[in-house]
Amino acid sequence: MSTQYCFHCGLGVEKKQEITFDEKIFCCSGCKTVYEIFSRNGLTDYYSFEKSPGSTPAYSGRKFDFLDNADIANRLLDFNEQGTHIVSLYVPHIHCSSCVWILENLNRLNGGIVSSQVNFHEKKVRIIFNPDVVSLKEVVLLISSIGYEPYISLDNYNNTKKPADRSLLYKLGVAFFCFGNIMLLSFPEYFEENDFWLNNYRGFFRWLVFALALPSFLYSASGYYVSAFKSIRAGLLTIDIPIALGIVVMFVRSTADIVFGYGQGFFDSLTGLVFFMLLGKLFQQKTYNFLSFERDFKSYFPIAVTKITGGTEVAVPVYDVVAGDRLLIRNSELIPVDGILISGSSSIDYSFVTGEAEPITKKEGDKIYAGGRQMGSVAEMEVLNTVSQSYLTQLWSNEVFAKKAARGYKTLTDTISRYFTPLLLLVALVSFVIWVFIDVTTAFNVFTAVLIVACPCALALSAPFTLGNVLRIMGKRKLYLKNATVIEQMAKVDTIVFDKTGTITTNKKSEIDYEGMPIDSKQMSFIKSLLRGSNHPLSRRLYDFLPDAALLPVDDFKEISGKGLQGVIDGFSIKIGSAVFVGETPDTTLHTSVYITINRNYLGRYIFNNQYREGLAALFAQISRSYTIKILSGDNEGERTLLQSIVPPGTELVFNQKPEQKLAFIEKLQQQGKNVMMVGDGLNDAGALAQSNVGISISEDINVFSPACDGILDASQFKKLGWFLRFSKNTIRTIKMSFTLSLLYNVVGLSFAVTGKLEPLVAAIIMPLSTVTIISFVTLMSNYFSRRSY
Repeated sequence: MSTQYCFHCGLGVEKKQEITFDEKIFCCSGCKTVYEIFSRNGLTDYYSFEKSPGSTPAYSGRKFDFLDNADIANRLLDFNEQGTHIVSLYVPHIHCSSCVWILENLNRLNGGIVSSQVNFHEKKVRIIFNPDVVSLKEVVLLISSIGYEPYISLDNYNNTKKPADRSLLYKLGVAFFCFGNIMLLSFPEYFEENDFWLNNYRGFFRWLVFALALPSFLYSASGYYVSAFKSIRAGLLTIDIPIALGIVVMFVRSTADIVFGYGQGFFDSLTGLVFFMLLGKLFQQKTYNFLSFERDFKSYFPIAVTKITGGTEVAVPVYDVVAGDRLLIRNSELIPVDGILISGSSSIDYSFVTGEAEPITKKEGDKIYAGGRQMGSVAEMEVLNTVSQSYLTQLWSNEVFAKKAARGYKTLTDTISRYFTPLLLLVALVSFVIWVFIDVTTAFNVFTAVLIVACPCALALSAPFTLGNVLRIMGKRKLYLKNATVIEQMAKVDTIVFDKTGTITTNKKSEIDYEGMPIDSKQMSFIKSLLRGSNHPLSRRLYDFLPDAALLPVDDFKEISGKGLQGVIDGFSIKIGSAVFVGETPDTTLHTSVYITINRNYLGRYIFNNQYREGLAALFAQISRSYTIKILSGDNEGERTLLQSIVPPGTELVFNQKPEQKLAFIEKLQQQGKNVMMVGDGLNDAGALAQSNVGISISEDINVFSPACDGILDASQFKKLGWFLRFSKNTIRTIKMSFTLSLLYNVVGLSFAVTGKLEPLVAAIIMPLSTVTIISFVTLMSNYFSRRSY
């Protein structure tokens, strides 16, 4: 009776049970239905990536009826606003590129689904959908109907801590048990003693060794077989293929030795190989987990929020916020955590979360979500839970804000890994063919040793481990970078553009003079109430400088970038900003000034004597040796002479720059072939930060979190900017040195293996040791460079 295979899921199906549709064979009506759905919606490319990639859809019946309960459904949502819901679902069946492709094209199966994104490693799909068109239950039933039933457990959503995956530890334990006992039983044969018990029970001990090797071969090494099989099926050649081949060859060869009485085989080497490779894998995993934990939870995330305590406003670090705290959110500030709006109505821009720029109006008592941006006057909120730094980092890393940057070292490692495996297999086969005519035993040893000793792992791990460790170190030194690519880009920078206000000047209290009509208490309340909603450095300095006054609600609050603020308080129209903005003649003395009008009547102006950051002249003198420095400012030229005395001779100073002009300035430099770093305050500089090769935002007790920037630097570390740039260059030097070491190891290891001077067991020990050596080297070097001249 002939057996065919299901076109959708690949399961075997007997002739009498097969279902034929569209000249294709299916094992059941479920698989046929999925194919019909894909075919009807133009999604048959699903079958182009993998052969029979699907799974038989399970009949869900009433399994997900509990999602009809709005309270339960809302608990599962990551985000819940009018017209937009976001849910993250764990889908165990995600296993290949076809799975990713179909799950990221769900919007073609249902128009209510806006977009979907797969996290392959965590087997999760994040779905954004319109609840007015499709419900959460319908979304779940849809992905279940195409064979991707999600696993939903309310316990998991109440307790976000994931159970630890101990499978690698179990495999390592079994491998160690097998290896230790086989070594113990193999000792007598090593010495070839003419012993009575050994001669009479030799066969028994050999088969006992065989039995002990089975768990290691079948269970502990199973991950290599599965990975090799998936790689071959996907048409890829990964390093797991020669490793799996080497293990299988050793097992078959050793079994043949015992069956035909040639000897005890190489089961000791085989189990030792599996144990040491798993040990190396465990070390890698632990190191990755450590770096990830350090970045998400221990690195300094330099954003401050304004906490209201007993009627006073205090700036506190974002990670000090706890449930029950009351926060003040100003115009353009990020909402750092889920909470309840306790002030009047507010407009929230959730483009940071959803990609949609349309603001959503919220009223008192409504829930507001982390990642939204307050638009308009100040809002007050009560915190519902602690801040998730990893969530903020995840939002920041959204592909919407990603820059197109060449990743040279990733490309290099990918290229080496791609050609490494076929070349390795060729070397192993050629070595085997040559040695088989000289000595069959040595030929098998050489073949296995070549497959095992040569390892691109150390080569592939050089860059990610170095960059991961450097991200952690920079985070502790209060420069928090978006991702590892930024370090590579920093090392290429040759031109640094500084914004003036709020970047090289400090937002702390400085000398401010007033010129104009006397200001009474009511007018002071108007001015302070309007300034309270702004996050511009001049607004913050003036707000802190002015005496206490009654704070009043502001209507029609507007902050126009590069111009000023306006709003209505108790029926009075107030404007604060540049002379042109309030309708006055610009000052001819070229001072930095903020003008005030009430009901179009000019009141006066505040004149700022800017205070430059500590160590600014020394920083400029240091970095000017290696970089071209330029300074942009939205202010007039009043401080040109003072700045020229601080900056190195020949530094270009450009004044009266609007935000769009700053962006054009950066773009022009890039057209000249420059690699530009922009250092700004994240407000008026958002466009320039996004356009630059590297955008660094300075944070000083304010919650300005621009997704356009690549890094956030705490203002206290501004004078260390030169150190961070030098450290990025030393990081790339470390990667290059580790590449050289890795290549040297492979050349030396292969030369010993092909000449028959390297036993498979020794190769198995050396391979993970090479990885440990490289990781230790890059860690030590990056730590060494981090301590130098800090």
